[in-house]
Amino acid sequence: MKKVLTLLLTACTLSAFAQRTQPMGPETDVAHKYRISVPAIILPQLATKGWNDRTHTQHIEFHVKRNLDDKNIIGLKFASWRLFQPMGIVWWDGLLDKVESGSEYYPGHVRETGLGLSYQRMLWKGLFATVEVLPQYKTYLSEDGAKIGNGFKLYTSYHIGYHFAFGPKKRFFIEPQVHSQNWVFDTNTPDAFKTLDEKWRTYFLFEPNLYLGVKF
Repeated sequence: MKKVLTLLLTACTLSAFAQRTQPMGPETDVAHKYRISVPAIILPQLATKGWNDRTHTQHIEFHVKRNLDDKNIIGLKFASWRLFQPMGIVWWDGLLDKVESGSEYYPGHVRETGLGLSYQRMLWKGLFATVEVLPQYKTYLSEDGAKIGNGFKLYTSYHIGYHFAFGPKKRFFIEPQVHSQNWVFDTNTPDAFKTLDEKWRTYFLFEPNLYLGVKF
């Protein structure tokens, strides 16, 4: 059922892209057609941990988006991160305690990298909702960094947040938001990793985040 729901959401998202690229009458003019942004969550890791620390996620992510009009925004998302434990451990499972104790650590890491699509809809003033679909190529690594195998994951996320623009011509912006994500088609998982994954969920709920960006 979860896979069917994800497929339907993915199809709806792609349909929205197709519809928005067709002529639909005059568009409301916008001051800046394009924008780039990054999640603020990637910044502390550059200063607080060594790149090869056991719990370093090596998170790299950026978005390039185009304003179709003043309500509809489409974009490309590139993301790459390294997991040291299952992503499906949510807050009320004692997520932070498990990070500290190491009780759910993988016997190595999973590197996940993908290029996907996003659709953002402005709802009211700065309030917005976003759907992102990110196919990911996975590389499984042992604790000493040796490659074990490869797999595939379809990762989707759903966001609600607020857009604050500031600076000259309101070129700069921040977007505090909360998002939830789920994933399916998690293929070719080595047994030692799969045993841990199957203990937990295929979704994560209510992750706070802050995006920083510039328009041009």
